[in-house]
Amino acid sequence: MHPFCCVPPVPVSPPPPPPPPLQPARCCSSSSSSAARARVAGVGVGGGPSSPPDGVRLNEIVGGGISGVLYKWVNYGRGWRPRWFALSDGVLSYYKIHGPDRIDLSRDTDRGAKVIGEDSLRRLARPSSASAPHSNGHGHHQTPRKPLGEIHLKVSTVRESRSDDRRFSIFSGTKRLHLRAETREDRAAWLEALRATKEMFPRMSTSEMVGPGDTAAAAAVSTERLKKRLQQEGVSDAAIADSERIVREEFEALHKQLVLLKQKQALLLDTLRHLETEKVDLENTLVDESQRQSKEYGSASRPRNEKLSEGSGSESDDYNEPQDPAEEETDDEENIYFDTTDFLSSSSFKSSGSDFQRSEAGSDDEDDYPMDGIDPSMKSVGINYPYVRRRKKLPDPVEKEKGVSLWSMIKDNIGKDLTKVCLPVYFNEPLSSLQKCFEDLEYSYLIDRAYEWGKRGDSLMRILSVAAFAVSGYASTDGRSCKPFNPLLGETYEADYPDKGLRFFSEKVSHHPMVVACHCEGNGWRFWADSNLKSKFWGRSIQLDPVGVLTLEFDDGEVFQWSKVTTSIYNLILGKLYCDHYGTMRIQGNREYSCKLKFKEQSIIDRNPHQVQGVIQDRSGRTVATLFGKWDESMHYVMGDCFGKGKGSENFSEAHLLWKRSKPPKFPTRYNFTSFAITLNELTPGLKEKLPPTDSRLRPDQRCLENGEYERANAEKLRLEQRQRQARKMQESGWKPRWFAKDKGSDTYRYLGGYWESREKSSWEGCPDIFGQLPNDLMITD
Repeated sequence: MHPFCCVPPVPVSPPPPPPPPLQPARCCSSSSSSAARARVAGVGVGGGPSSPPDGVRLNEIVGGGISGVLYKWVNYGRGWRPRWFALSDGVLSYYKIHGPDRIDLSRDTDRGAKVIGEDSLRRLARPSSASAPHSNGHGHHQTPRKPLGEIHLKVSTVRESRSDDRRFSIFSGTKRLHLRAETREDRAAWLEALRATKEMFPRMSTSEMVGPGDTAAAAAVSTERLKKRLQQEGVSDAAIADSERIVREEFEALHKQLVLLKQKQALLLDTLRHLETEKVDLENTLVDESQRQSKEYGSASRPRNEKLSEGSGSESDDYNEPQDPAEEETDDEENIYFDTTDFLSSSSFKSSGSDFQRSEAGSDDEDDYPMDGIDPSMKSVGINYPYVRRRKKLPDPVEKEKGVSLWSMIKDNIGKDLTKVCLPVYFNEPLSSLQKCFEDLEYSYLIDRAYEWGKRGDSLMRILSVAAFAVSGYASTDGRSCKPFNPLLGETYEADYPDKGLRFFSEKVSHHPMVVACHCEGNGWRFWADSNLKSKFWGRSIQLDPVGVLTLEFDDGEVFQWSKVTTSIYNLILGKLYCDHYGTMRIQGNREYSCKLKFKEQSIIDRNPHQVQGVIQDRSGRTVATLFGKWDESMHYVMGDCFGKGKGSENFSEAHLLWKRSKPPKFPTRYNFTSFAITLNELTPGLKEKLPPTDSRLRPDQRCLENGEYERANAEKLRLEQRQRQARKMQESGWKPRWFAKDKGSDTYRYLGGYWESREKSSWEGCPDIFGQLPNDLMITD
């Protein structure tokens, strides 16, 4: 939820009928007084404004209360809107001033409320403030309007802005109000009133906590009554003394528990106050930034179909017409958004002659292989493979999925050995890390095009295609909040995709540290990599730093190598999980060109996240081409250096499309799989008989999760993880991977060969049944 969001208003009982109305002309007889602006102007029944008090008195707060106009932040489309605020009995309520739902302003002054600010007094002086909307032609008062929202100051914190001497905010834990007074004197008066109200609800100090002496006194009273009662029953003195001792011990144990709970509560409150201070400072910065952006870009790019939180469905701003009766206010501020002028979706990329023009029609194949701006002779490259029918959706779940709380998982496993804790399958997606490696090759047609460009002697277009491929592997991570299964030691995965013109194979080659190696062969190229992740846990997020090199070699001898950038996963405890990729990726070639790509880290006020920018440089370091785009959308290139000093963005209109993300599947999954990912764990007819017993498709817990058999999946996952503990002992005893081996003089794993030959013969000697039951003589006892 956005920091500015407010919960819907809480209905309250209507106040008692007001006394006879006040003559509005007498409310502002001294409204020009400068002192009245700085302090609380008292308005009493039958009199004009009283002398400004030196401070806010307690009897003013618990009596008629405090009232006045404050400007409330609504959203980026409507900005600051005037509302009538009333503080009474520790509750701050606010109402509309204009329109059919406006409040009768005389109601507050009739009951002796103190009014803050000249603007408030001027509004009270208007005859319309107590007119038709609140009384009918017979003089009978209608039911008073319910407030748009309320905040109880007992559970709220009040913060004043550091950047604006007229702004302040109030936070109750579920609702936040960003407010602005007419002058800084008015803000000071409001803050004084609000803080005086909070003092009516003092915090319990440490000295007020129950102490040992209090328990002893309570116990003495209790035991005295117990002693008298037992004496009346004729119980012996020894039994009475023993009973008193038992009671005191029980009371002391209970007292210790209460003190501990009180201390924990105090620590928690202190932590929440610190977090609240940091959050308020951040939100003040956010408001300042949004106002700056609103001035810079205006509201022209505001989406027409967005629901405005305080107003009608039209785009007109009723600031110019404050009495517009058509105004409707819900005060539901969940739809606050940033004004964005996304460059990649600007009109310059949608003109009829632009390479960025995107057609919403067309087949899935056309979307997977974009043709805009592609050389006609290159259009068939990467897609002229035989068609293979693959599934379009996952199986329907057999069982209804149960919700699971991460908090309950943490609580239940406090003090346990985390290496022996089995997380339920609800945190997983039905793919293994081996299959995720192959998912990076979803857009392998880019390598096919790179190979063809090289054959034609265009080395620049080759490295541009390779750079687009390196970025495209991150597109599938967008919106994926579940973790893949951790493969067992020796687990493998094959992918024979003639419809992509490639064969892929991967194996888990090490358990501690966990290393996955893969090898892929395409038409005129080979790709191999091994990966290991170093993780850092930061409390609310986890940072994953990939270790390993990805290598792409073409048949003509040109080689490109690069490493992946850092990935962070945010909101592990609270909020919606999301991931971001950031850092610098360097694609080093062994010939003429190299590439440097910068993945921009997403910030909280970033209007255009997931950006990637890069350059292609020759051996002399001269920039010959510029790349830009988003890792979850598309990549484009422009010839020359567009990011150099003094260069503008006018050349971007001549950019060419390299890659764009495929359309989402027609049958979406709860795992947010792409159409390609849906096919990775499929067992096509006749495939099971050809697979080795170590293939990920045969892993029972993963298969049960895909089928929606959650209870069985949990049981199988627990069984396999218990078996996996044997893997470390296997590795320490000299276990070696079956299909990969380390290069001499390096830690890189290379494919040994022989897998596809064994597959043709269905000969899997030396491949253990890693998913079966573990023999009793190998069971590990804790």
